[in-house]
Amino acid sequence: MRFRPNSLRRSLLLALGLSATALLAQAQSGNDGIVVYNAQHVSLTQAWVEAFTRETGIKVVVRNGGDAELANQIVQEGAVSPADVFLTENSPAMALVENAGLFAPLDPAILAQIPAEFRPDHGHWTGIAARSTVFVYRKTKLSRDALPKSMMDLANPAWKGRFGAAPAGADFQAIVSAVLQLKGEEATAAWLKGLKENVVTFRGNSVAMKAANDGQVEGALIYHYYYFGDMAKGGENTDKIGVHYFRNQDPGAFVSVSGGGVLASSKRQPQAQAFIKWITGQNGQDILRSGNSFEYAVGVGAKSNRNLVPLAELQAPKVDMSKLNTLKTTELMLKAGLL
Repeated sequence: MRFRPNSLRRSLLLALGLSATALLAQAQSGNDGIVVYNAQHVSLTQAWVEAFTRETGIKVVVRNGGDAELANQIVQEGAVSPADVFLTENSPAMALVENAGLFAPLDPAILAQIPAEFRPDHGHWTGIAARSTVFVYRKTKLSRDALPKSMMDLANPAWKGRFGAAPAGADFQAIVSAVLQLKGEEATAAWLKGLKENVVTFRGNSVAMKAANDGQVEGALIYHYYYFGDMAKGGENTDKIGVHYFRNQDPGAFVSVSGGGVLASSKRQPQAQAFIKWITGQNGQDILRSGNSFEYAVGVGAKSNRNLVPLAELQAPKVDMSKLNTLKTTELMLKAGLL
């Protein structure tokens, strides 16, 4: 049988096309890397990434930044974002990306690993860790009876110049977002006005905590893990302070959920979904228990570091994490002069 030149050409092109398809499939196999835009703590995400790659062979490239910085970058990049996965410290940044319609639905197997209270109902992103709001205080300056009963009390004139915070940080802005949802715009604006008059501003939670420990201020409003992380390193900046949990569903008992999601524009959906599934599963959550991040594990049946007050005992208020309003929070804080 003789092949005509055109038939031979078509056969060669078909073979080359099949080869190209095979190469493309191989490039998108489990060995292909994913890009993670990471606003979580660098050391925690690095521990997750290293263990995930060891177990699966999937390479991960991490680009670090802040919550708002990376969320806004993803929104600006839109459908051409190089990111496959987005991880945050606080959930308002996740809500910002979700409201732009940029997340893919998560695999139901992922959602099944996280209790409903630690993920939004829509299933486009999920909680991966959590942190509690606390008030640390210099024990020689404040007795337990003199501690604020509610975080809202810190706006009272009696607290003027006595406590510190880091209003410019994503942590504090997440706390304000929770106050906005729980108390409404008018009450939040009034609270922020009082805070502006009272708070001693610091650049970062660690700096505010150290100021309380050194006696520069009587207390500081921070997230819990700053205290426990310093204690684990020897307590240089925590040896003179105690930790006060507001409890009683107070806004000051707010538990902020760190989020993880897969971008709808990702060309590596299976690998990206596998990464989120891994960090929300037993191995990823175990790193929270045994590592040095001192953040809460949120997986079904997962245990947190033994030094932490159990999540169930914090008596946190119920907050819809998918509706924390970053834009309104920023507007109110700017108006109050806190940003």
